[in-house]
Amino acid sequence: MARLTRAQQQERTRAAVLAAARREFAEHGYAVAKIDRIAERAEMTRGAVYSNFPTKRALYLAVLADLVERSADEAGQADGTDRTDGSDGTDAIAETAGIIGAAGRAPRPSPDSVAGSLGAFARVWLERLPLTGDSPADGHLRLRSLSGVLDDEPARTALAQTARLEALLLALALESYPPPGARRVRLAELVLTLLNGSAGLAETAPGFGDPFDVVRACDHLAGIDLADAWDPPHLPYVSPARPCDDPWTPPAEVSDRITGRRTGLGDDGVIAVLGAGRLSAAEEAVRGALPGDRVTVVVVTGDPAEIGRLVRLRVDDLTACLRRVFAPGAWPPLRLVLDDRALVAAALGLPGVGDATEAAVRVRDGRIVARAEGRGAAHAAAAAGAPDATRRGGGEA
Repeated sequence: MARLTRAQQQERTRAAVLAAARREFAEHGYAVAKIDRIAERAEMTRGAVYSNFPTKRALYLAVLADLVERSADEAGQADGTDRTDGSDGTDAIAETAGIIGAAGRAPRPSPDSVAGSLGAFARVWLERLPLTGDSPADGHLRLRSLSGVLDDEPARTALAQTARLEALLLALALESYPPPGARRVRLAELVLTLLNGSAGLAETAPGFGDPFDVVRACDHLAGIDLADAWDPPHLPYVSPARPCDDPWTPPAEVSDRITGRRTGLGDDGVIAVLGAGRLSAAEEAVRGALPGDRVTVVVVTGDPAEIGRLVRLRVDDLTACLRRVFAPGAWPPLRLVLDDRALVAAALGLPGVGDATEAAVRVRDGRIVARAEGRGAAHAAAAAGAPDATRRGGGEA
């Protein structure tokens, strides 16, 4: 047999640890699971486990992320599509994203209404509910449960901000329906609140409620007038972006988590670098963008092992559901890059990024023509392209 390369051996070790950890968490749950037992199951030392996953929480989040990826694989196979990992071991090719089906089939169309899309989204999302016969611990894994896992303020803050980003992504897909310009973020937040609440009850009170009722409720939520308006009070006080003329040499192609495809970052538009504690600012870049702009949200963190995995888990879970419901033309009109190694940030000249980072640039003709940092930076960089430099948003990404 050919000798394994170092990278192949590392990947084999990582896969063995994940498999052992999944069995441990399924049998004992997160709180009672032991790293020593995981190492024994994987026939490795405790140190070998920690060399791949520095904490039990990091390992648990990795197990959940692996389950999400496997679920996407199974859904793709059921839909007649295929999945091939990219060079970083996490990226789906266009077939998985639904761009091209098996044997060249065109992707399925989106539902014909906001109500229909919400019902379809709820059905896909609720597939995670535990099955009859699942043990409580195994049910927690199916639910992607984070109960008792995020027990510190940075992690809870990151989860809250990631939830805001999830709502934005769902809302942008819903905004592909008429009337043009309608904002549907509050509707998306309400739907995700209902679905996450259903998951919480399924965890603490198994058997309570009917998932089909939840689907019908999500369908009917489309008819509620939430008076959703875009008017953040701080935007009039945001300092304008600084004009500049800096070279822009983007890193090699990165993964867009929405499409699952590799992409370059050389297009004209706005690149917002947001820490895990500032993800809600993504909407400011989207709303402030000019027609024809490419909006890219680059997520950074000071804790890739835990916070980075948490964001990846939630984003990949949400986008996998979106890809199963909406045709590619209705997917959120932005690129989302998880920059765990801060490669994009470094290329933009942003050293020392972390969870509180908010910085943005405007790119034009391969040059960086405006920069902004601090609260409101995403809006400032987007507005820098407007004729009066005070535009407050609503353009297409």
